[in-house]
Amino acid sequence: MRLIRFGDPGREAPGLWQDGRIVPLRRHFPDIPDVGEAFFREGWLARIGKLTDTGEAMDVRLGPPVARPSKLICLGKNYIEHAREGHFEPPEKPLLFAKAPSALNGPGDPVILPQSCGQVDWEVELALVIGRQGKRIRPETAFDFIAGYTIMNDVSGREAQFGDGQWFRGKSFDTFAPMGPALVTPDEIEDINDLQLTAKVDGQVMQTGNTGDLIFDIPYLLNYISADITLLPGDVISTGTPAGVGIFRDPPITLQAGNVVECQIDGLGALVNPISAA
Repeated sequence: MRLIRFGDPGREAPGLWQDGRIVPLRRHFPDIPDVGEAFFREGWLARIGKLTDTGEAMDVRLGPPVARPSKLICLGKNYIEHAREGHFEPPEKPLLFAKAPSALNGPGDPVILPQSCGQVDWEVELALVIGRQGKRIRPETAFDFIAGYTIMNDVSGREAQFGDGQWFRGKSFDTFAPMGPALVTPDEIEDINDLQLTAKVDGQVMQTGNTGDLIFDIPYLLNYISADITLLPGDVISTGTPAGVGIFRDPPITLQAGNVVECQIDGLGALVNPISAA
């Protein structure tokens, strides 16, 4: 299944994406909650999987496929070549940081350049969404806790990220977490360890990578994070970005108003976000 949220910002409704057509889920289930913790706890994924509705063509905005996650956890330097392009040693343990959930943005929405920070950069990433509450998750059962996968652009304000001494502000400006276009359930993905990632700016390829090159793979990450942090349904974990970001180029390339960033992952679709001035 490809689970989406559609409608105006703050008023999105859950739906299914069926070959370019949308199934509005509240047509069939008036009491279905938005896609978040209650949705997954109450088993709605299994219930909507039985629908036979083929959907309808709708010209609507798509929002991020998950609403109000309790945590948006990200990985730094989780691809060797990305660590090397920044002249860093690959980490010995996962390098975790958080983005504010308020940074979530739709897959086609503008990314707004902040007034307080320059050197805005792109980072295409595979993100996973937790479907079951878990703590001390064993690597061999990790995939049982995953509801599905999506794309995230970990947009980064480098001046704040490197100048503050910690990453939270530079990673959390409003609109800095475009996500989507859909939450794709694991049964639709042939091999999560062999997906090609690409980021383009104004049509020019900037990043390419493969999920098989993750330093710390998904089972390891879920085990490591959940050792003392309870993962709740709807939480998002973004697994890191491959080489090719703008700030480490010579000379550096950063985003300007009018640019368009496209982030694509095999089988998951694409984010296409214009860059806008504050």
